[in-house]
Amino acid sequence: MGLFPALLFGQYTEQGNFIIGTTLGFSSAHSKVTQEDGAADIATENPVSTQLSISPSMGYFLVDHLALGLGMDYTFNRVERNEGDTNKDSDLLFGPFVRYYVPVAQDMAFFLEGNFGFGNASDNLVLGSEVQRINTNIMAMGVGPGFTIFSGSAIGIEALLKYNYARSKFDTDIGGVQRQTISRTNQFDFSIGLQYYIGGVEPARSPSPRHY
Repeated sequence: MGLFPALLFGQYTEQGNFIIGTTLGFSSAHSKVTQEDGAADIATENPVSTQLSISPSMGYFLVDHLALGLGMDYTFNRVERNEGDTNKDSDLLFGPFVRYYVPVAQDMAFFLEGNFGFGNASDNLVLGSEVQRINTNIMAMGVGPGFTIFSGSAIGIEALLKYNYARSKFDTDIGGVQRQTISRTNQFDFSIGLQYYIGGVEPARSPSPRHY
């Protein structure tokens, strides 16, 4: 009976199958912001941020239980700074992910996921008579465990807890004066989601009972 759960579970995550889905996440974090001004780096503030995210993705099982794919993260950020100011912005990141499943029952599995994302944006902000140009480059990576419950219709309901690290670099140009600000963020993100498992061009086979 030791291989019984794995044999049924493998019908969802066997080599050649696809996984398509999305997750919704929430996180709160403290950041350290360093401003590069001339030859010295000055730690200016430690803002607190709250983040909501939606992350659609698509992957392919290279071997049994191991999927590699591409994901997109859209995040909405609310940042409270030391001076009492509150800023709101959004980011869009793209990048690869890898996920490995370990079965624990016929319709349940733990998994470990790692991902990497990057993105950039350019904006013009008018302050009085000055035009401030802001170029933003973002790099992020995360890793963490998750748990999936499978249904007979090849849909998985999952929960995921990840540690995320992000580095944002802001290049500003105000009246010809250039300045660079770097923000590093460490945070834990909890998300829930749905994934659809596809075998080739057909839905992944649902487990059928064995008779002994």
